[in-house]
Amino acid sequence: MAWIIRAQQGDDDAFTCLVEAYQKPVYNLCYRMLGEPEAAEDAAQDTFLKAYQNLARYDRERSFATWLLSIAAHHCIDKLRRRRFVSFSIDEDEEGQAEIPDRFAPDPETETAKRQERERLHDLLQSLDPVDRAAIVMRYWHDASEVEIAQALKLTVPAVKSRLHRARRALAGLWEEETPRLRAERKPYGSPAF
Repeated sequence: MAWIIRAQQGDDDAFTCLVEAYQKPVYNLCYRMLGEPEAAEDAAQDTFLKAYQNLARYDRERSFATWLLSIAAHHCIDKLRRRRFVSFSIDEDEEGQAEIPDRFAPDPETETAKRQERERLHDLLQSLDPVDRAAIVMRYWHDASEVEIAQALKLTVPAVKSRLHRARRALAGLWEEETPRLRAERKPYGSPAF
């Protein structure tokens, strides 16, 4: 709280301390929302710039983390609305070539499976409405309460509960739709790991 007060009084070093303390959660939220590391970095920087410009308006009765994450979430929602029809793949490198993993590299099967599930969940998150995605990310990656999410996204608590429920059902449905397809892609004579 001392950093916040000092930053509101114009102390740039105190604001730098706030950036250092919150840069990881802000970046993570932006990455979950936007799906691209570079876009997430830009959005995180924009978030801190907006926070700095509006620091005088911050209400000390509210959680600073919730206020800051709400700025990030709204910024990402705006970016997503602007690029609604642009598609991308996180598997492509900068030259448009799909990255082929080194099959001889030491990579335990369980870690690979976990990574694939995380990537799959990340891809499924991209199919959600931006506000629903923000609610899910804030709830399950940042442990925000329904009240904090409602404040951050300017919704009512029942609306947040409804959005979380609808988003979880949508994610579960998409997950189940893809599961049989993924099993069918395995070669009957191949190892279950491939």
